Amino acid sequence: MAESEYNVSVPHLNSLLQMDPYLKPFENDLQRRYGLFKKQLTLLEEAEGGFDQFTRSYKSYGVQRMPDNSLKMSIILSSSFLLIDDWDNFSHPYTKKEFGKWELHIPPKEDKTPAVAHNSKLKVVVHTRAGERLFRISPWAKYVTRHEKSVIYDWVHWDPPQPYIHKHPRPQKPRSLRIYESHVGIASPEGKVASYSNFTHNVLPRIKDLGYNCIQLMAIMEHAYYASFGYQVTSFFAASSRCGTPEELKELIDVAHSLGIIVLLDVVHSHASKNTEDGLNRFDGSDSCFFHSGPRGEHSLWDSRLFNYSGWEVLRFLLSNLRWWMEEYRFDGFRFDGVSSMLYHHHGIGSGFSGDYAEYFGLQVDEDSLVYLMLANHILHTLYEDCITIAEDVSGMPTLCCPVQEGGLGFDYRLAMAIPDKWIQILKEFKDEDWNMGNIVFTMTNRRYGEKCIAYAESHDQALVGDKTLAFWLMDKDMYTNMSTSIPMNSVIDRGIQLHKMIRLLTHSLGGEGYLNFMGNEFGHPEWLDFPRVGNNESYHYARRQFNLVDTDHLRYWQLYAFDRDMNRTEDKYGWLAAPPAYISVKHEGDKVIVFERANVIFIFNFHPTNSYSSYRVAVGPPGKYPSPL
Repeated sequence: MAESEYNVSVPHLNSLLQMDPYLKPFENDLQRRYGLFKKQLTLLEEAEGGFDQFTRSYKSYGVQRMPDNSLKMSIILSSSFLLIDDWDNFSHPYTKKEFGKWELHIPPKEDKTPAVAHNSKLKVVVHTRAGERLFRISPWAKYVTRHEKSVIYDWVHWDPPQPYIHKHPRPQKPRSLRIYESHVGIASPEGKVASYSNFTHNVLPRIKDLGYNCIQLMAIMEHAYYASFGYQVTSFFAASSRCGTPEELKELIDVAHSLGIIVLLDVVHSHASKNTEDGLNRFDGSDSCFFHSGPRGEHSLWDSRLFNYSGWEVLRFLLSNLRWWMEEYRFDGFRFDGVSSMLYHHHGIGSGFSGDYAEYFGLQVDEDSLVYLMLANHILHTLYEDCITIAEDVSGMPTLCCPVQEGGLGFDYRLAMAIPDKWIQILKEFKDEDWNMGNIVFTMTNRRYGEKCIAYAESHDQALVGDKTLAFWLMDKDMYTNMSTSIPMNSVIDRGIQLHKMIRLLTHSLGGEGYLNFMGNEFGHPEWLDFPRVGNNESYHYARRQFNLVDTDHLRYWQLYAFDRDMNRTEDKYGWLAAPPAYISVKHEGDKVIVFERANVIFIFNFHPTNSYSSYRVAVGPPGKYPSPL
């Protein structure tokens, strides 16, 4: 690119530099990034008629039923045939079009019904330049199911005679975001893969009662390996069939909307599974289809493939994928997984990120990925005013949650990932009397001004095998024998329940502009998460959520549930998550007391393991009587 093409004026860059003058030395980098973004937008306009049309490519690729019930099938590759159930492998050859696009047209039957029936199994047979014949699933497949006799998935033509029709409008974007992070497959006390219908009928009412106004759904994009927690995606346009049908997922989202709850998809565009027969890897026989070739296309720690975000057809595929989930399923936004890996050529491997701004600019930054994220956020927020995007980034990249028009990447929120790590560190390494109030407050408030954060005490990451839930760190084996209200509360359970409540309320009120809880942890779910795999004899024992514990009246889990519910309802009344950052008046190391004010609510925490205080004097803003909000 010529140097002049970098010199595109960022419309509101001065606002960004006034908010953070430390970015001034990197003004040229910000200008260049924005210039690359604008260049891509211009190319989309010139070549595709704009991003609106470009991101609707899911309507022209894959399998499309036309008004006369004929079928049009389109893919990008070298040469191919379509295999339908037991038909002859090469009876339906694709025809080559422009720009590497191949199309196949199948007329309807004599009775005018589609030649390929709903639920038929399909395969694409790819003829490579090397003479190979590869049996593949279309990258644009909308539904795949596991083959009865193997671990390989089949492409299934999904065209139900009575598709689900959404009945309820999307709720308005919440003023305060309170997220219930969920995994449909483990959302049952039973040792099995739970269904979308189970979630709709048995879990949504709990979420509504608890006061959460947003659900983040994990492991929805189809993944052949269940134990990957959904992070080794094989079919990007297909909802996981192990939990039910696409229509059942649509009903789940529609019912959530009827309850005033928005639904975010945990989207994985940072990498893809290495699977070939039922994944994207080597779809056309080469290692560069969708991905970078060579080492740049491999993630050494995740053992997965990395997208080539500069590729035109890769942009078409990924941006259309976002549009598909918004339009077809009516999701309300996305939590983007693995953003740190996307942003840097080193993918964060071996990088501690000290906070030095030089770490966020320069040759180590993957600007192809960065521009893709700018495009994704710009397009989503332009097309859907209330769309919410959240970035999982551990690096602390400045401008991540600033508007694209200011030179930022355009996310609405980032995850405050240091907070759960801090709580785990404290519980592992420090006695109660050694807790440092100043360090806790610093971790809670150490975020970039003007960039919103989602705070959380624990997510799914903290509960995975090898670690434990906060409740289990606090109470451990006593949870098996001493959670009954029919016996006196011992000191371990007493301490654990109180600290569980305090940790969550402090995180909720001080840690960010949104709050997240992983399903079940609101009532102190014991133990950890572990999916069925060879190493545990394919056991589902830890791949479930024991909602029966909170439903048992004589167990103390309901006390934690009730506190979590009241905490959310109180926030809904006072709105501290939507308020400016807290004013902290006390961080007393001797008393182990933290005091702060936010949204005209005074928060007073006593973390001392033995001392209680009466007539404790704290500073307030407006004079008057302050009743307890809880």
